[in-house]
Amino acid sequence: MNDLRVRPAVEADLAGLVRLRDGAARWMLARGITGQWQPGELDEDHFRRVMAHGEVWLAEDGGRIAGAWELWWDDEAAWGPQPPVAGYVHRLMVDREVAAPGTGRLLLTAAEHRVAETGRTRVRLDCLAGNAPLTTNYRDAGYRVVGHKEGKPQPGGVPKSFTLLEKADLAGRTGLRRSR
Repeated sequence: MNDLRVRPAVEADLAGLVRLRDGAARWMLARGITGQWQPGELDEDHFRRVMAHGEVWLAEDGGRIAGAWELWWDDEAAWGPQPPVAGYVHRLMVDREVAAPGTGRLLLTAAEHRVAETGRTRVRLDCLAGNAPLTTNYRDAGYRVVGHKEGKPQPGGVPKSFTLLEKADLAGRTGLRRSR
């Protein structure tokens, strides 16, 4: 885990991001986590669009993709119109064949640092309503449940209901370790 490096994703990473997302979806389904992600739901165009309007970050361990996440600067579909005080983490995903245990938490911390670097003081995310283990994981990472969103539109699927979580007071949390 010493070699975990994060960097912004680029066009050449698109196929790897799709493989990572599909692998994470298969991992969830194999463990009975249904209703959240399905293999084949998102394609390269999805990640290309996010990269054009937000950020996609990649984590590598020994040159292999260990995980990734999307960082948006607004999310009106879930949160409604908001002042520019938060970054919104989406699709936090880990390749469990590459990444060591605890990598997901490290990626979340890296996302928090990135948001803090921009001067924003909050990180917001949502997770599928009813996914108690994931909600507990985020709460253990310092997030608090602040609401629920029924019927949020999904890229490539039926609208779903989500639990909204937030972590505030990011002041002084910079220091994202990037690869060069």
